[in-house]
Amino acid sequence: MTTVSHIPELNRLLSSNAQWAADVSKYEPEFFTECAKGQAPKVLWIGCADSRVPESVIMACKPGEIFVHRNIANQFHLHDDSAQSVLTYAVEHLGVEHVVVVGHTQCGGVAGAYDAANKPSYGKPSKADSALARWLGPLVALAGSSEFHASCEGMEHGDTLNSLSEVNIRVQVENICNSDVMRNAWARATNGEAKKVYVHGWIYELQSGRLRDLGVSQGPEGFVGPKFVGGVSVNGFANANGNANGNVENGFTE
Repeated sequence: MTTVSHIPELNRLLSSNAQWAADVSKYEPEFFTECAKGQAPKVLWIGCADSRVPESVIMACKPGEIFVHRNIANQFHLHDDSAQSVLTYAVEHLGVEHVVVVGHTQCGGVAGAYDAANKPSYGKPSKADSALARWLGPLVALAGSSEFHASCEGMEHGDTLNSLSEVNIRVQVENICNSDVMRNAWARATNGEAKKVYVHGWIYELQSGRLRDLGVSQGPEGFVGPKFVGGVSVNGFANANGNANGNVENGFTE
């Protein structure tokens, strides 16, 4: 058995972690002791695996505040046991109050799906030859749909991809809302047997570092979507105007 001390990239990460832990202990001496007792996050983040969208960093959150599931192109497939188990645990055991699907601009998975849908061979009988191709199959079908093409007519290529990212988020929100987990949770909330949980769709804009709400929030019977400060822009998407508090680097304050 050997160690990674001779690998510069990994050794740097271990050193950075040691410094981070020391800094946290300095500013909040009891933090790790309290963190080890359990978690009670209010939010489940279902996002893309892209390294440029680290949820805790971009929202200045501390460990324990966000429960997370990430994959290629922020998908929620109803047949995916991994995503379903995360949703089940978050809603039924942790008692999260919000499930947020978060996509982003310049998404490689979205671009790959769009390219696949626009190949000359698209639509011909074929068998997905890799796990990635199978995973992106529903997104490829979305990108190749006549409805999507009609909605993007006349757009520049980059705008078309960003539009696909937004439509993809909306579809995943619907998938989550159609899951047995959410249907059961909403039924219990309506009967007063459990607290309410809501589903939202956001997009992270890499160019600005800002999250934007898409105004597609859903909840139990009688739910009225939230009204965001700043209103709704002409393309139907609401602008979130929240401000993060504390140290934007790691969520801790001096």
